[in-house]
Amino acid sequence: MTETGAGTVLLVRHGETTWNRERRVQGWAPTGLTERGEEQARTAGRAIAAGHAVDRIVASDLRRTAETARLLRRSGGIDAGIEFDPGWRERDFGRLQGLSYEELFGGFPEFALGEIGIEAARTVPEGGESLLGMRERVLDAWGRLPDGGGETVVVVTHGGPLYVLLGHLKGVDLIEAVLGTDYRNGAITELCRRDDGIEIRRENHVPYSATE
Repeated sequence: MTETGAGTVLLVRHGETTWNRERRVQGWAPTGLTERGEEQARTAGRAIAAGHAVDRIVASDLRRTAETARLLRRSGGIDAGIEFDPGWRERDFGRLQGLSYEELFGGFPEFALGEIGIEAARTVPEGGESLLGMRERVLDAWGRLPDGGGETVVVVTHGGPLYVLLGHLKGVDLIEAVLGTDYRNGAITELCRRDDGIEIRRENHVPYSATE
């Protein structure tokens, strides 16, 4: 149970897409969910509804997160509307969108965070945004969420925003935050927001079988 006055935030990564399977840079591409991704979204919805009375759903307005949010809401029987907020979008990779990760880091080593460090986070792809720019946008979206008040909010977002937000909340270096965790499709992270800070109650929880 959540104590009076505390707010709960459930961060959910969208379900699997074809580009996830192919390890392609999605950015803002309108990629939809695979059948497996749809089931991951439904499973997340049922898992959330089993333990929480949801007051609000906030989602990135990209196709894959919008589909996940709608399936999650329907499968969980959640009586709350969906608010679409572009602040929760994945990083915009501009003209590099659609490349495989091997093509991206092989052909454009200036984006290899593990190789050149923080300078890679400052580098802006043509027509896109830097990692630091995305981080600022996501933290702004985080700041707009209800702060306590007993509300339970579900946020449906992407891997990139999860890396930077959770790293920020844990006080972890940006490079370590991005390279040190793999947030899985359909995974749930549960946070408690109180006046005295944030408690991470459960991180990167996958409510379905790893073989699914």
